[in-house]
Amino acid sequence: MTAATTPTAPAKTAERGSGSGSGSVLRSGALMASGSLVSRATGFVRSAVVVAALGTGLQADGYTVANTVPNILYMLLIGGALNAVFVPELVRAARDHADGGAAYTDRLLTVCAAGLLALTALAVLGAPWIVSVYAPGYHGGQAELTIALTRYCLPQILFYGLFTLLGQVLNARDRFGAMMWAPVLNNIVIIAVFGIYLAVAAGSDGTLTAAQTRWLGWGTTAGIVAQTLALLPSLRAAGFRWRPRFDWRGSGLTRPLRAAGWLVMLVLTNQLAYWVITRLSTTAGRLAAEQHVPGGPGYTAYSYAYQLWVVPHGIVTVSLVTALMPRMSRAAADGDPAGVRRDVSYALRTSAAMVVPAAAVLFALAPWVMGAVYGYGRTGDADIAVMAGMTAAFAPGLIAYSGQYVLSRAFYATGDTRTPFLLNLVIAALNAGLSVAAYLLLPVRWAVTGMAGAYSVALFAGFGVTAYALHRRLSGHRADRTPLRRSPALRAQARLVAAAVPAGLLGHLAARACARLGDFAAVGAGTAVLLLTVALLARPLRLREVDAAITAVRGRLRRT
Repeated sequence: MTAATTPTAPAKTAERGSGSGSGSVLRSGALMASGSLVSRATGFVRSAVVVAALGTGLQADGYTVANTVPNILYMLLIGGALNAVFVPELVRAARDHADGGAAYTDRLLTVCAAGLLALTALAVLGAPWIVSVYAPGYHGGQAELTIALTRYCLPQILFYGLFTLLGQVLNARDRFGAMMWAPVLNNIVIIAVFGIYLAVAAGSDGTLTAAQTRWLGWGTTAGIVAQTLALLPSLRAAGFRWRPRFDWRGSGLTRPLRAAGWLVMLVLTNQLAYWVITRLSTTAGRLAAEQHVPGGPGYTAYSYAYQLWVVPHGIVTVSLVTALMPRMSRAAADGDPAGVRRDVSYALRTSAAMVVPAAAVLFALAPWVMGAVYGYGRTGDADIAVMAGMTAAFAPGLIAYSGQYVLSRAFYATGDTRTPFLLNLVIAALNAGLSVAAYLLLPVRWAVTGMAGAYSVALFAGFGVTAYALHRRLSGHRADRTPLRRSPALRAQARLVAAAVPAGLLGHLAARACARLGDFAAVGAGTAVLLLTVALLARPLRLREVDAAITAVRGRLRRT
């Protein structure tokens, strides 16, 4: 990439680097983070209600597989491409087309919606085969239950896609709130569905009848439908009206579709690794049940630990990078690698200031966090112990997962989807290979916990090679190029980790001291001590982002 050659590039660069620009990003990020926080909070309630209703045994595994498969297939075949390609393409179209990209947006939406409809229809027809691929050990009643639930959940593919398409249209127009707040409605619907099931099925042996299976399956899909419809008021307020257009030939759709092809391959490699984990974890869960190993150490426990682990990333990193993505795309379109580089460094440092302490909380306080979130209904102490071990194994990888997300979005902003695919092969291969090793070498009680740890190792390896590749791309052949090891962003992350280690130890001791008062008290005490320790180390370790946040909070408290 070369430096900007247009006369207006310096002015645009200055604007991007201004404090007001960062303030706008922070405000947009805060709006999305608040929506994501409420969404995640209601998501925990949803998960707790589902666990209370179904537990973590084989029946719960069947529902988890059925509800996860639509998202897997959507992301595998089209979802990843929509998330990464859409905003840069719409930004370029708005800049280059006389109508502000309106016709181009209509065509892109139409071709993607047609693909989603065809994919959904094929998936519903192939539900038995799909279940046999993801849960080959299921037979008899377990297989019938999972296939039925999967058929009811597969229409979610269409609505996942429409939600992403319409949400990216809003993001390209710098309207970020609706896409983060809409999932709250989905959670409320699912909480109501399972709450009604709990009330009706109280006192039963927990076996799902055909009517209950339909209720849970269709009710789960209704939540995704409601989430998609919730975007319509914001789209109208933004002045967007979708008019389906089928004049695709010669309309410039070849470039985004070609870029999407690399992303489909990237998601395919991820899902191949996830398929390995799903097969191994469902098998491990079945073997654990046959051997009467307590705690259900199988796919459901892995899934719930993962859902909790990814929460800080969704609240912090996704919100921040979503707000930055239009700006990074404009910088790339203007031929301004320095602008992209500044945004990447800002995103890495700002997100790490919150993600690293969050990873420390999940690692140091895992037993009490899992008890506070999932310790209800049929979930016993053994179930909590299993999920806590998996959460702790996932926890260190959160730092690399967040960083990898930022770096890959920088490549997408420049229109390069091929390089992230090649780099992602490192993560997928290590994740699958180390998971197989964990399954073969560890006892059945710890096999799936080992798979969670394998993912953390794979993420750090991928983060390292991606950082090296992006550093070379954005720095070019400049004689004054700073070595990667001296990157301000990576040094800031290292200092945060140095603060998080003693903070996590002290937080764990505080939680243990308060454990007799209950899980919530332990989590509160441990988190408070951990965050206080990080705050006290902010000045000595030059944690500028943490120090700035503390100063801002103090200023607001004084004004209040």
